[in-house]
Amino acid sequence: MTRAPQAFVLTDDDEKPKSRKNPKIEIVEDQPTEDLIVLPSTSSSTSRRFRWSVILVTAITSLVAMWAGLAITQLVESFFARNVYFGWLAFGLAALAVLAAAAIIVREIWGLYRLNQIENLQEKIARSLNLSDNKLARSAVDDLEALYASRNDQAWSLKNYRSHDQDIIDPVDRLKLLDRIILQPMDEQANRLIAKRARRVTLVTTVTPIAALDILFVASINLGMLRELASLYGGRPSTIATLRLARMVMTHLAVTGGLALSDNLIQHVVGKGLLGRLSARFGEGAVNGILTSRIGLAAIDVCRPIPSTKPNRETLGKLLAEIVRFGEKDDKDAPSKS
Repeated sequence: MTRAPQAFVLTDDDEKPKSRKNPKIEIVEDQPTEDLIVLPSTSSSTSRRFRWSVILVTAITSLVAMWAGLAITQLVESFFARNVYFGWLAFGLAALAVLAAAAIIVREIWGLYRLNQIENLQEKIARSLNLSDNKLARSAVDDLEALYASRNDQAWSLKNYRSHDQDIIDPVDRLKLLDRIILQPMDEQANRLIAKRARRVTLVTTVTPIAALDILFVASINLGMLRELASLYGGRPSTIATLRLARMVMTHLAVTGGLALSDNLIQHVVGKGLLGRLSARFGEGAVNGILTSRIGLAAIDVCRPIPSTKPNRETLGKLLAEIVRFGEKDDKDAPSKS
């Protein structure tokens, strides 16, 4: 195989060709920019699959509703056959029951709608802050003002925020201003509410002798706390919406490892000997209070329209300190045994 013709440049022995230096490669770390907003993980599965269980529950519920309607109709007809006055009374009670059922259904649908509205608003605000999208941020600001416009407890905060309407502020910075003026005071109220519920759980677990009653009391207190937190941040929590919120909170805890964070804090406290100096029963109550605090902080992440960049570890530590101080205060106030 012959080579193609090539040209060569000959040099003298004294004149060495200049060596080509390799370019110096420097690895420069990216400068840390503003932290990205991360949405709370509230969905256990990303794909929507066809579920036969939903069809089963829907069919059974429809059959029960049809059976109840038929039974009520036959009851009213039998009262009309016996006495017209009793018939009209039965008809009025049935109409009142239907009206109450319709009101409950509307309330449940409205509660689920508000929960979905806050979830969609979180996604919109996170995208606008991460991408610095002024158009999306402007729409999010309007949605937030509409969300809190009808609340009397936020009238002063909204007035304070609207005093900056004439200022030249980017929509993204206006979102941050709204967060500081309106939502951060709500965070303080939410932390006080969580601390109150955690102390109540600690006290109930300490004084209740039966474990089954502990479970019922703690579950009811936690569900009540979820309803209050959802109402604080603009939700309309009904029964089904509260159960769905509880599922979202537990999913968020499972994804983010919130329960493991509580275990670390428990070990930190036990290592200091604080719970060791108290009764074993109060130790169980303190553990339940810590878990209640963690559930409340996860509920704030789920219900807060603007995702918070503040880590929950510091807030949980403060709540834990309040629970421990609460137990030590109780021990000091208790009468000493002679």
